[in-house]
Amino acid sequence: CGEVGWLVCAIKDIHGAPVGDTLTLARNPAEKALPGFKKVKPQVYAGLFPVSSDDYEAFRDALGKLSLHDASLFYEPESSSALGFGFRCGFLGLLHMEIIQERLEREYDLDLITTAPTVVYEVETTSREVIYVDSPSKLPAVNNIYELREPI
Repeated sequence: CGEVGWLVCAIKDIHGAPVGDTLTLARNPAEKALPGFKKVKPQVYAGLFPVSSDDYEAFRDALGKLSLHDASLFYEPESSSALGFGFRCGFLGLLHMEIIQERLEREYDLDLITTAPTVVYEVETTSREVIYVDSPSKLPAVNNIYELREPI
């Protein structure tokens, strides 16, 4: 208890050890993760697309670097017939979205197109199944929706 040291891991991917992971010994593993850390859930989602498709690789790398410093930033690949390849990003709010976009443009010299922000909708289907949708394009057919709720 109270000892300081260092640890070398053979992690080949930036997502290999997310913030909040519990490290343990293989021969004496912990039964469960340490309490107190909960992964932050994004509240606002928007699509971010590079103006030039040549910038996609640089954009992907920039998002990876930013997510190392900001564990609340979520992103996954997305494609649009009108905008090309980009990422669906999750943010804590509109200010967080603006800050991330500004950092990407200023620090990584990227020109980006941002889609209108949306929130996660809770959809209850006619079969009473509850699903969560972060994009209007992922909504089920209207005749399959019993109730549609958005966060308060």
